[in-house]
Amino acid sequence: MQRAPFLVTFGLKWLVYGVLISIVNLRSLGVLVLGLVAVAAPLPVSVALWSVAFSFAVAFAAPRTLGHLGFGRYHQPHLEDRFFLFVDIRGSTTLAERIGPIAVHRFLAAVFSVASDPIADHGGEIYQYVGDEMVVTWPVSAGRRGARPLACFFAIEAAIEAVAGEFEREFGIVPRLRAALHAGPVIGGEIGDSKREIVFHGAVMNTAARLEQATRDLDRPFLVSAEARGRLDGTEPYAREALGPRALRGREAPVEIYALTAAR
Repeated sequence: MQRAPFLVTFGLKWLVYGVLISIVNLRSLGVLVLGLVAVAAPLPVSVALWSVAFSFAVAFAAPRTLGHLGFGRYHQPHLEDRFFLFVDIRGSTTLAERIGPIAVHRFLAAVFSVASDPIADHGGEIYQYVGDEMVVTWPVSAGRRGARPLACFFAIEAAIEAVAGEFEREFGIVPRLRAALHAGPVIGGEIGDSKREIVFHGAVMNTAARLEQATRDLDRPFLVSAEARGRLDGTEPYAREALGPRALRGREAPVEIYALTAAR
């Protein structure tokens, strides 16, 4: 269904969700399924209808970026602390030479589609797609709990592994990822007139991009800066390898780096 045009996908979801919402709210589905006797009087029709309306509003709430634009959260630029996770798909350039640009576009779209649920499950927000790379972000206050950016990356890897056979059959390759995580203060604000967009500026973005490039030089699939790791709670499940301070282009001071893996 995700490959269908947006209006088709939205219409089908609206129909399925709408039927379920109406049944649950108007027919006391739990009571009927479990064969129980209702212990309370049925809801008045007006209350039941308000319940349906509220459920629809929650189910089809606007995406966060659209909500931010609509409510003007970033109409005036302001400073905030954020995690940025840069995720790159390895070997996509070589793959494009083998299967062609249209097929590689479908490949990238499939990878990003598989990644969307783990990102949502861990409270992340997809900031942007750049070629074969995506950038995921969290406010530090939200991402700190349970080391969400770390858990998110390994959940994406697990989700891809679960459908590895499908990728192998359709594209002849299983996606492999590289990623880097950094955190710090950025300026967030709206830009554009005819096309509005929320953007983040700051050295944190540049450092995260350089860290992602360093995964190639250091031959490590996931690098995390000390600044990011120090802002996370619950990092115990992940094995870390200290790589020491590293000079990164665009940074005067070296950056303390760790390579992380999911503990067995």
